[in-house]
This record gives sequence, structure tokens and C-alpha cells, in this order.
Amino acid sequence: MRRFFVKNLIFVIAVNLLVKPLWVFLIDRNVQNTVGHADYGTYQALLNLGLIFNIVLDFGLTYYNTNIISGTPGKLRTLFPAMLSARLALVAIYGLIVMIAALAIGYSGREMLLMTGILFIQSLNSLMLFLRSNVSALHKFKLDALLSVTDRLLMILLCSVLLFWPGIAEGFKIEWFVLAQIICYAVAVVLGMAVLKRMARVSFRLSLDVKEVTGIIRKSLPYASLVFLMAVHMRVDTILVERISGPDSKNYAGIYAAGYRLLDVGNMFGIMFAGMLLPMFGRMLSQQNDIQPIVRLSVNILLPVAFIASVAALFFGTDIMQLLYTDADAYGGKVFTWLMACFPAYCVMYIYSTLLTANGNLMLLNKVALAGVIINLSLNLWMIPHHHALGAAQVAFVTQSTLAVLYILFSGKELQLPKSIKLLLAHVGYVLMLCITGYAMTLLPIDWLYQLLLFGFCALVWIFVFRFVSVKSVKTLMDRS
Repeated sequence: MRRFFVKNLIFVIAVNLLVKPLWVFLIDRNVQNTVGHADYGTYQALLNLGLIFNIVLDFGLTYYNTNIISGTPGKLRTLFPAMLSARLALVAIYGLIVMIAALAIGYSGREMLLMTGILFIQSLNSLMLFLRSNVSALHKFKLDALLSVTDRLLMILLCSVLLFWPGIAEGFKIEWFVLAQIICYAVAVVLGMAVLKRMARVSFRLSLDVKEVTGIIRKSLPYASLVFLMAVHMRVDTILVERISGPDSKNYAGIYAAGYRLLDVGNMFGIMFAGMLLPMFGRMLSQQNDIQPIVRLSVNILLPVAFIASVAALFFGTDIMQLLYTDADAYGGKVFTWLMACFPAYCVMYIYSTLLTANGNLMLLNKVALAGVIINLSLNLWMIPHHHALGAAQVAFVTQSTLAVLYILFSGKELQLPKSIKLLLAHVGYVLMLCITGYAMTLLPIDWLYQLLLFGFCALVWIFVFRFVSVKSVKTLMDRS
């Protein structure tokens, strides 16, 4: 199982490394540079509003579906029509609730038009995630990886024309970006349906059994509340920055979105881990297999990479922002540094909250997520009016770090995971060594970009020195079928 996990993980990472960084740095970054911080900040705030209420659109059905199908794959054909019907019924409710919320917050005119487009994007994206959840639940991780980049690949092609083609690029505006995403997500959904039908021979008919559909929605309610609470403490900060930062709030929202972009890149790979871990944990727990090797392997892969990114942002944050954005300054660099400091905590969440989800500890997870909402909202309402985007970034670090500790403690308690002081000390030592290395690099009389590259090389060497990964184990793993 461990070899299966690693080999599929390598393929998934390779596919995503080929496509998603191109999307982030070639397309999404250039969109923000083209339309400016204010327009992009408004778009990002509206997008996050849609993501917060995504719970209505998804209602936990993706998590529920993955858990059920991974444990009993034979249920896919019989369950699919009711699941599809439930999702489509929730689309209209989602749209109505988000529009009411947007009006209540104070959006109007052009902002509401953008919100309408974002509703279509989120609805299509949610449907695609549901289709993919069936593929990953059947442990077809390579196929799922290919489907996961289809929409981004299409958007790279279309948006490249809109952004860089002479005669078209000059008139580019944020509305074009929204429309391009709608078109590409729609094409990806059609492709996903075709793949799933060919692979599992599912029927795309709708279930007219109201009792069955409402029963599924009721069973997924604990998942729904969890997704909603997590969305609030992860996404509400951008909305609050855009609403309560004072006269220049839209610009601060753009600065926050710029800093968040690289964190989102890291989180893409964390989400890939979670997407693979949930069905694997579900099946292993149902078969009473030992999950500790997979947990430890995930920690030793994800956390060192997260620490590298966080320490790099600590020493080179402002330089990185100025390289990526035309109007970046030291303030934006500080925002970026604090946001990247959240990355290790997010990685802990992707491992341990996924483990608790697979184990069925949904009530516990809901309590932890609610604590995150209370901490995040109360601190943000205090910090943002005074410190704007920087305050929101600092609150994000406090919130996510607190939750990461809780996830580890409760996972150990609920699943009797063995405590490893040696592993903890190894990670602490690794972080200290990264900080020493980063500081030493800044003393070298060479350009900061070469300092960063040299830091990255040393950081990878330290991974092997601290034996998070060994050359022998990698070679042995890849030599076996």
C-alpha cells in the first residue's frame, strides 16, 4: 500500500507541476498585474464569498461520496443518480443564498455581475469535484490527476490568447477572466462525465425518489457543516480586508490576494495529498490495516517542503513579491511572509483532519473548526481595521497554527497513534537548520535570486541528512512493482 501511494503520488505531483504553476504564474498573476490590485481584489473577495457558501452547493456530498465508495465500490452505480440529483437541486439554493449575502454585504452593479459569473464557476467546479471524487474513490489516482488539470490546461490556452495576443490584450478586463473560466470548466465537466461513464458505466439519469435524495443530504449534513466552518476560517479574511480596511480597502484586498497566491500553490499540493489520503485511509481503516506508515510518510514529505517555503518567505519575501508584481513593496512582502508561515499548519490539517474524517470523527472536527471560526473572526475584527492586510495575515497564522496542534492531539487520542518525540525533534531541528542556512545565504555577496536557489539546494540536502527521505528507500521503492 505504501509503494502504491508513493508511486501514484509522484505521478499526481508531476502532472500538477506541469500545469498548475503555469496557471498561477503565467495567467492568474498576469491577470492581477493587468487589471490592477483594486479590480482583482474585488474579484478575489467575491470568489471567497462564493467559496464560503460552497457548503450549500456541495453540502458535504463529496466527502460523503468518497467515504462510501472507497469502502464499498459496488455502490457507485446505484448511488450515483441520487447523488447527482442532490447536487443539482442544491445549485439553485446556492445561487439564491450567495446573491442575498452579496446584496446584504453591500455589493451592487458591476460587482453583482461578477458575482453571477463566479456562481457559474463554482457550480461547474463543484460538479467536476464530485465526478472526480468517484474516480479517486475507486483508487484511479492517475486518471483523477489528469482530470484535475483539464480545466486549468484549457484556461491556460484560452487566457494566453486573451492576455498576450496583440489587439486583444489591450482591452483585457476582469470580466473576460470570469467568462473564460466558465467556458473551460464547462468543457472539463463534459469530459469528466464521458470518462466516468466509460470507466464505471454509471447512468446520468436523475433520481426522482425524493426520499432517497433528501436522505443522502441528511446523511451528509455533518460533512456539510464541517466544510462550511473550515471555509469560513480559511476564506473570510479576504472579504473582511476588502470590506473593513478603510478607504483603500480594495487595494489592501489585492495585496492580500497577491500574498496568498503562492500559499494557494502550496495548498494545491496539500489538497492533492488529502484527495488521495481520504479514500486510502477510509479503506485501510475499514480493513483494520495499520495507518501509521502512511501517516508518517505523509508528514515526512509534506512538512519539510512546507518549512522550506515558509523560511524562504521569511528571508526573501519582499524580493519574491517585487519579482512577481509590478507595484509590490515591503508591506506586501511582510503580508506574504506571514501567509507562507501558515503553510506547515495547512499541511498538518491535510493529513490529520483527513484521517479524522476517514475515521468518522465528524462531531469532533466540527468543534475544532468552530473554534477556528471564533478565533479567526474575533481577531480579524480587531486587527484588520488597524493593520489591514498584514493584520489578517497574522491572524491567519495564529488561527491555522492553533488548529494544527488540535488536529495532531485529537488524531493521536482517537486513533491511538504512537507518540514520536524523535520525529518531533527532527522537524524542530530541521526548521532551525533552515533558519541558520537562510540567514547565512543573505550574507553572501551575490544576487538574492542566487541566494534563494542555493538555499533551496541546501534545504533539499538537509531533508536527506535528517532522514525524512533516504536515497536507499526511494531506490528500493521505485525498483519494486
